Amino acid sequence: MLALLEVENLQVHYQGALALEGVTLLVRDGEVVSIIGPNGAGKTSLLRAISGLIRYNGEIRYGGLSLRGLDPSQIVRMGIVHCPERGELFAEMTVQENLELGAFTVKNIREIQNTLNSVYDLFPQLSDRRRQLAGTLSGGERQMLAIGRSLMSKPKLLMLDEPSLGLAPVLRDRIVEAIRQIRANWGISVILVEQDYAVALDVADRVYVLDSGRVVREGPAHMISQDPVIREVYLGVT
Repeated sequence: MLALLEVENLQVHYQGALALEGVTLLVRDGEVVSIIGPNGAGKTSLLRAISGLIRYNGEIRYGGLSLRGLDPSQIVRMGIVHCPERGELFAEMTVQENLELGAFTVKNIREIQNTLNSVYDLFPQLSDRRRQLAGTLSGGERQMLAIGRSLMSKPKLLMLDEPSLGLAPVLRDRIVEAIRQIRANWGISVILVEQDYAVALDVADRVYVLDSGRVVREGPAHMISQDPVIREVYLGVT
């Protein structure tokens, strides 16, 4: 598979504090890549750097083109969409209005409607609640809406930050299945940041382990899941 996203020697500082140091990773076309690690490891900082939301040193290339100096809206138009933790929905707008806002880069009305129908096929609960205010949805429904809104711009790379956070197991499993469908049926590559390591390892092709701003392990998901250090430190299995 061809390289879609390349991150080389990425460094990020917040007010003098080091968030990421020398991070290098690769996402190939059609892959699901999980990023795992403890709180404060730099996972969200990595996504924010790729999205153009924070300044960084190093290099980020997408489709062979540097993202340096581009603002977030330009990066979205190139095909990279960041679905942040807890979604950041517009609570006083309806489900459908939130979804339609996600298509701000798409000009073709028919294309927007087709994508909207595809989102409703992916998450039928949203179709049932299309006229309901987003702020009245359950936690699982809000997460589905956040992912659905991210899909409306038809990205080539979708970055999900903690999509299973706070969800009951049945809803967590529904999100995992949606990620599989997004890769298989939509042809979208995914970067998944997850605190639930079982989810992250289950759905990914490859995994990067971040700790204290550095990549400390990387490899195919099945190999990472069998690494004795990972099993003891991150999975609590000896």
